[in-house]
Amino acid sequence: MKNDSLCLITGGGSGIGRATAIKFAQNDYKTIIIGRREKALFETIKMAGRHGSNLSHIKCDISSNDEISSLHKKVVSKFGDVNILVNNAGSSSSVRSIAHIPVDQWDDVLNINLRAVYRLCQEFLPSMIKKQDGTIITVSSMAALNPGLLGGAAYSAAKSGVTNLMGDINAEFSNQGIRATAIMPAEVDTDILTNRPLIPDKAARSTMMQPEDLAEVIYTCAALAKRTTVETIIMKPTIKRDLSADLQMAKEKIT
Repeated sequence: MKNDSLCLITGGGSGIGRATAIKFAQNDYKTIIIGRREKALFETIKMAGRHGSNLSHIKCDISSNDEISSLHKKVVSKFGDVNILVNNAGSSSSVRSIAHIPVDQWDDVLNINLRAVYRLCQEFLPSMIKKQDGTIITVSSMAALNPGLLGGAAYSAAKSGVTNLMGDINAEFSNQGIRATAIMPAEVDTDILTNRPLIPDKAARSTMMQPEDLAEVIYTCAALAKRTTVETIIMKPTIKRDLSADLQMAKEKIT
């Protein structure tokens, strides 16, 4: 992949999205970051230092179908066609159990983690197919493979769906120059953890992967020669921590 590629990263204002944006910028990829909080997007650009000139931002709420449609028009008009799409933005429910999760939390998780990815792919795929040049990388989760209370019912369902969606894209469009990757990490020290029934403390977070670890892998998948597709990647912390308290708290959380 040449550095004249144009990359779009969702959830670029924090965590994995921020680290990935900085990684691409450091390697001279023109990159657009999107997110709900414009101040956080500015902070990402600032943190990129002298490489911040490679970053641009667009405020966008990907839970809105209209905003995704508008995003595509803005990107094409101002920057041109995207050929690297990184679906990173995610959401989890505070109630994990399928027996108790409210409909609004279920809908929010499925909307952000699955429906928004489908819509973004649908908007940006046509130009990729036309040029026979496109890489779509989606941050899924180990919850897709090991569903349960740690991630929660809605999150597990959404991440399983989005992992298969990447497989669908490869099955249908690989012969047209399209590559799709689902990355399935276990625990990563990001802001999404604050929505857990038991928020991990400093000791727990110290064993987790960091956003920069994911950024390295995302960048590698995008930068590989076009003849190669990495379909799925599983990432885990080297040290396994005791999750019994986390699971018990998730079991007890009903509202």
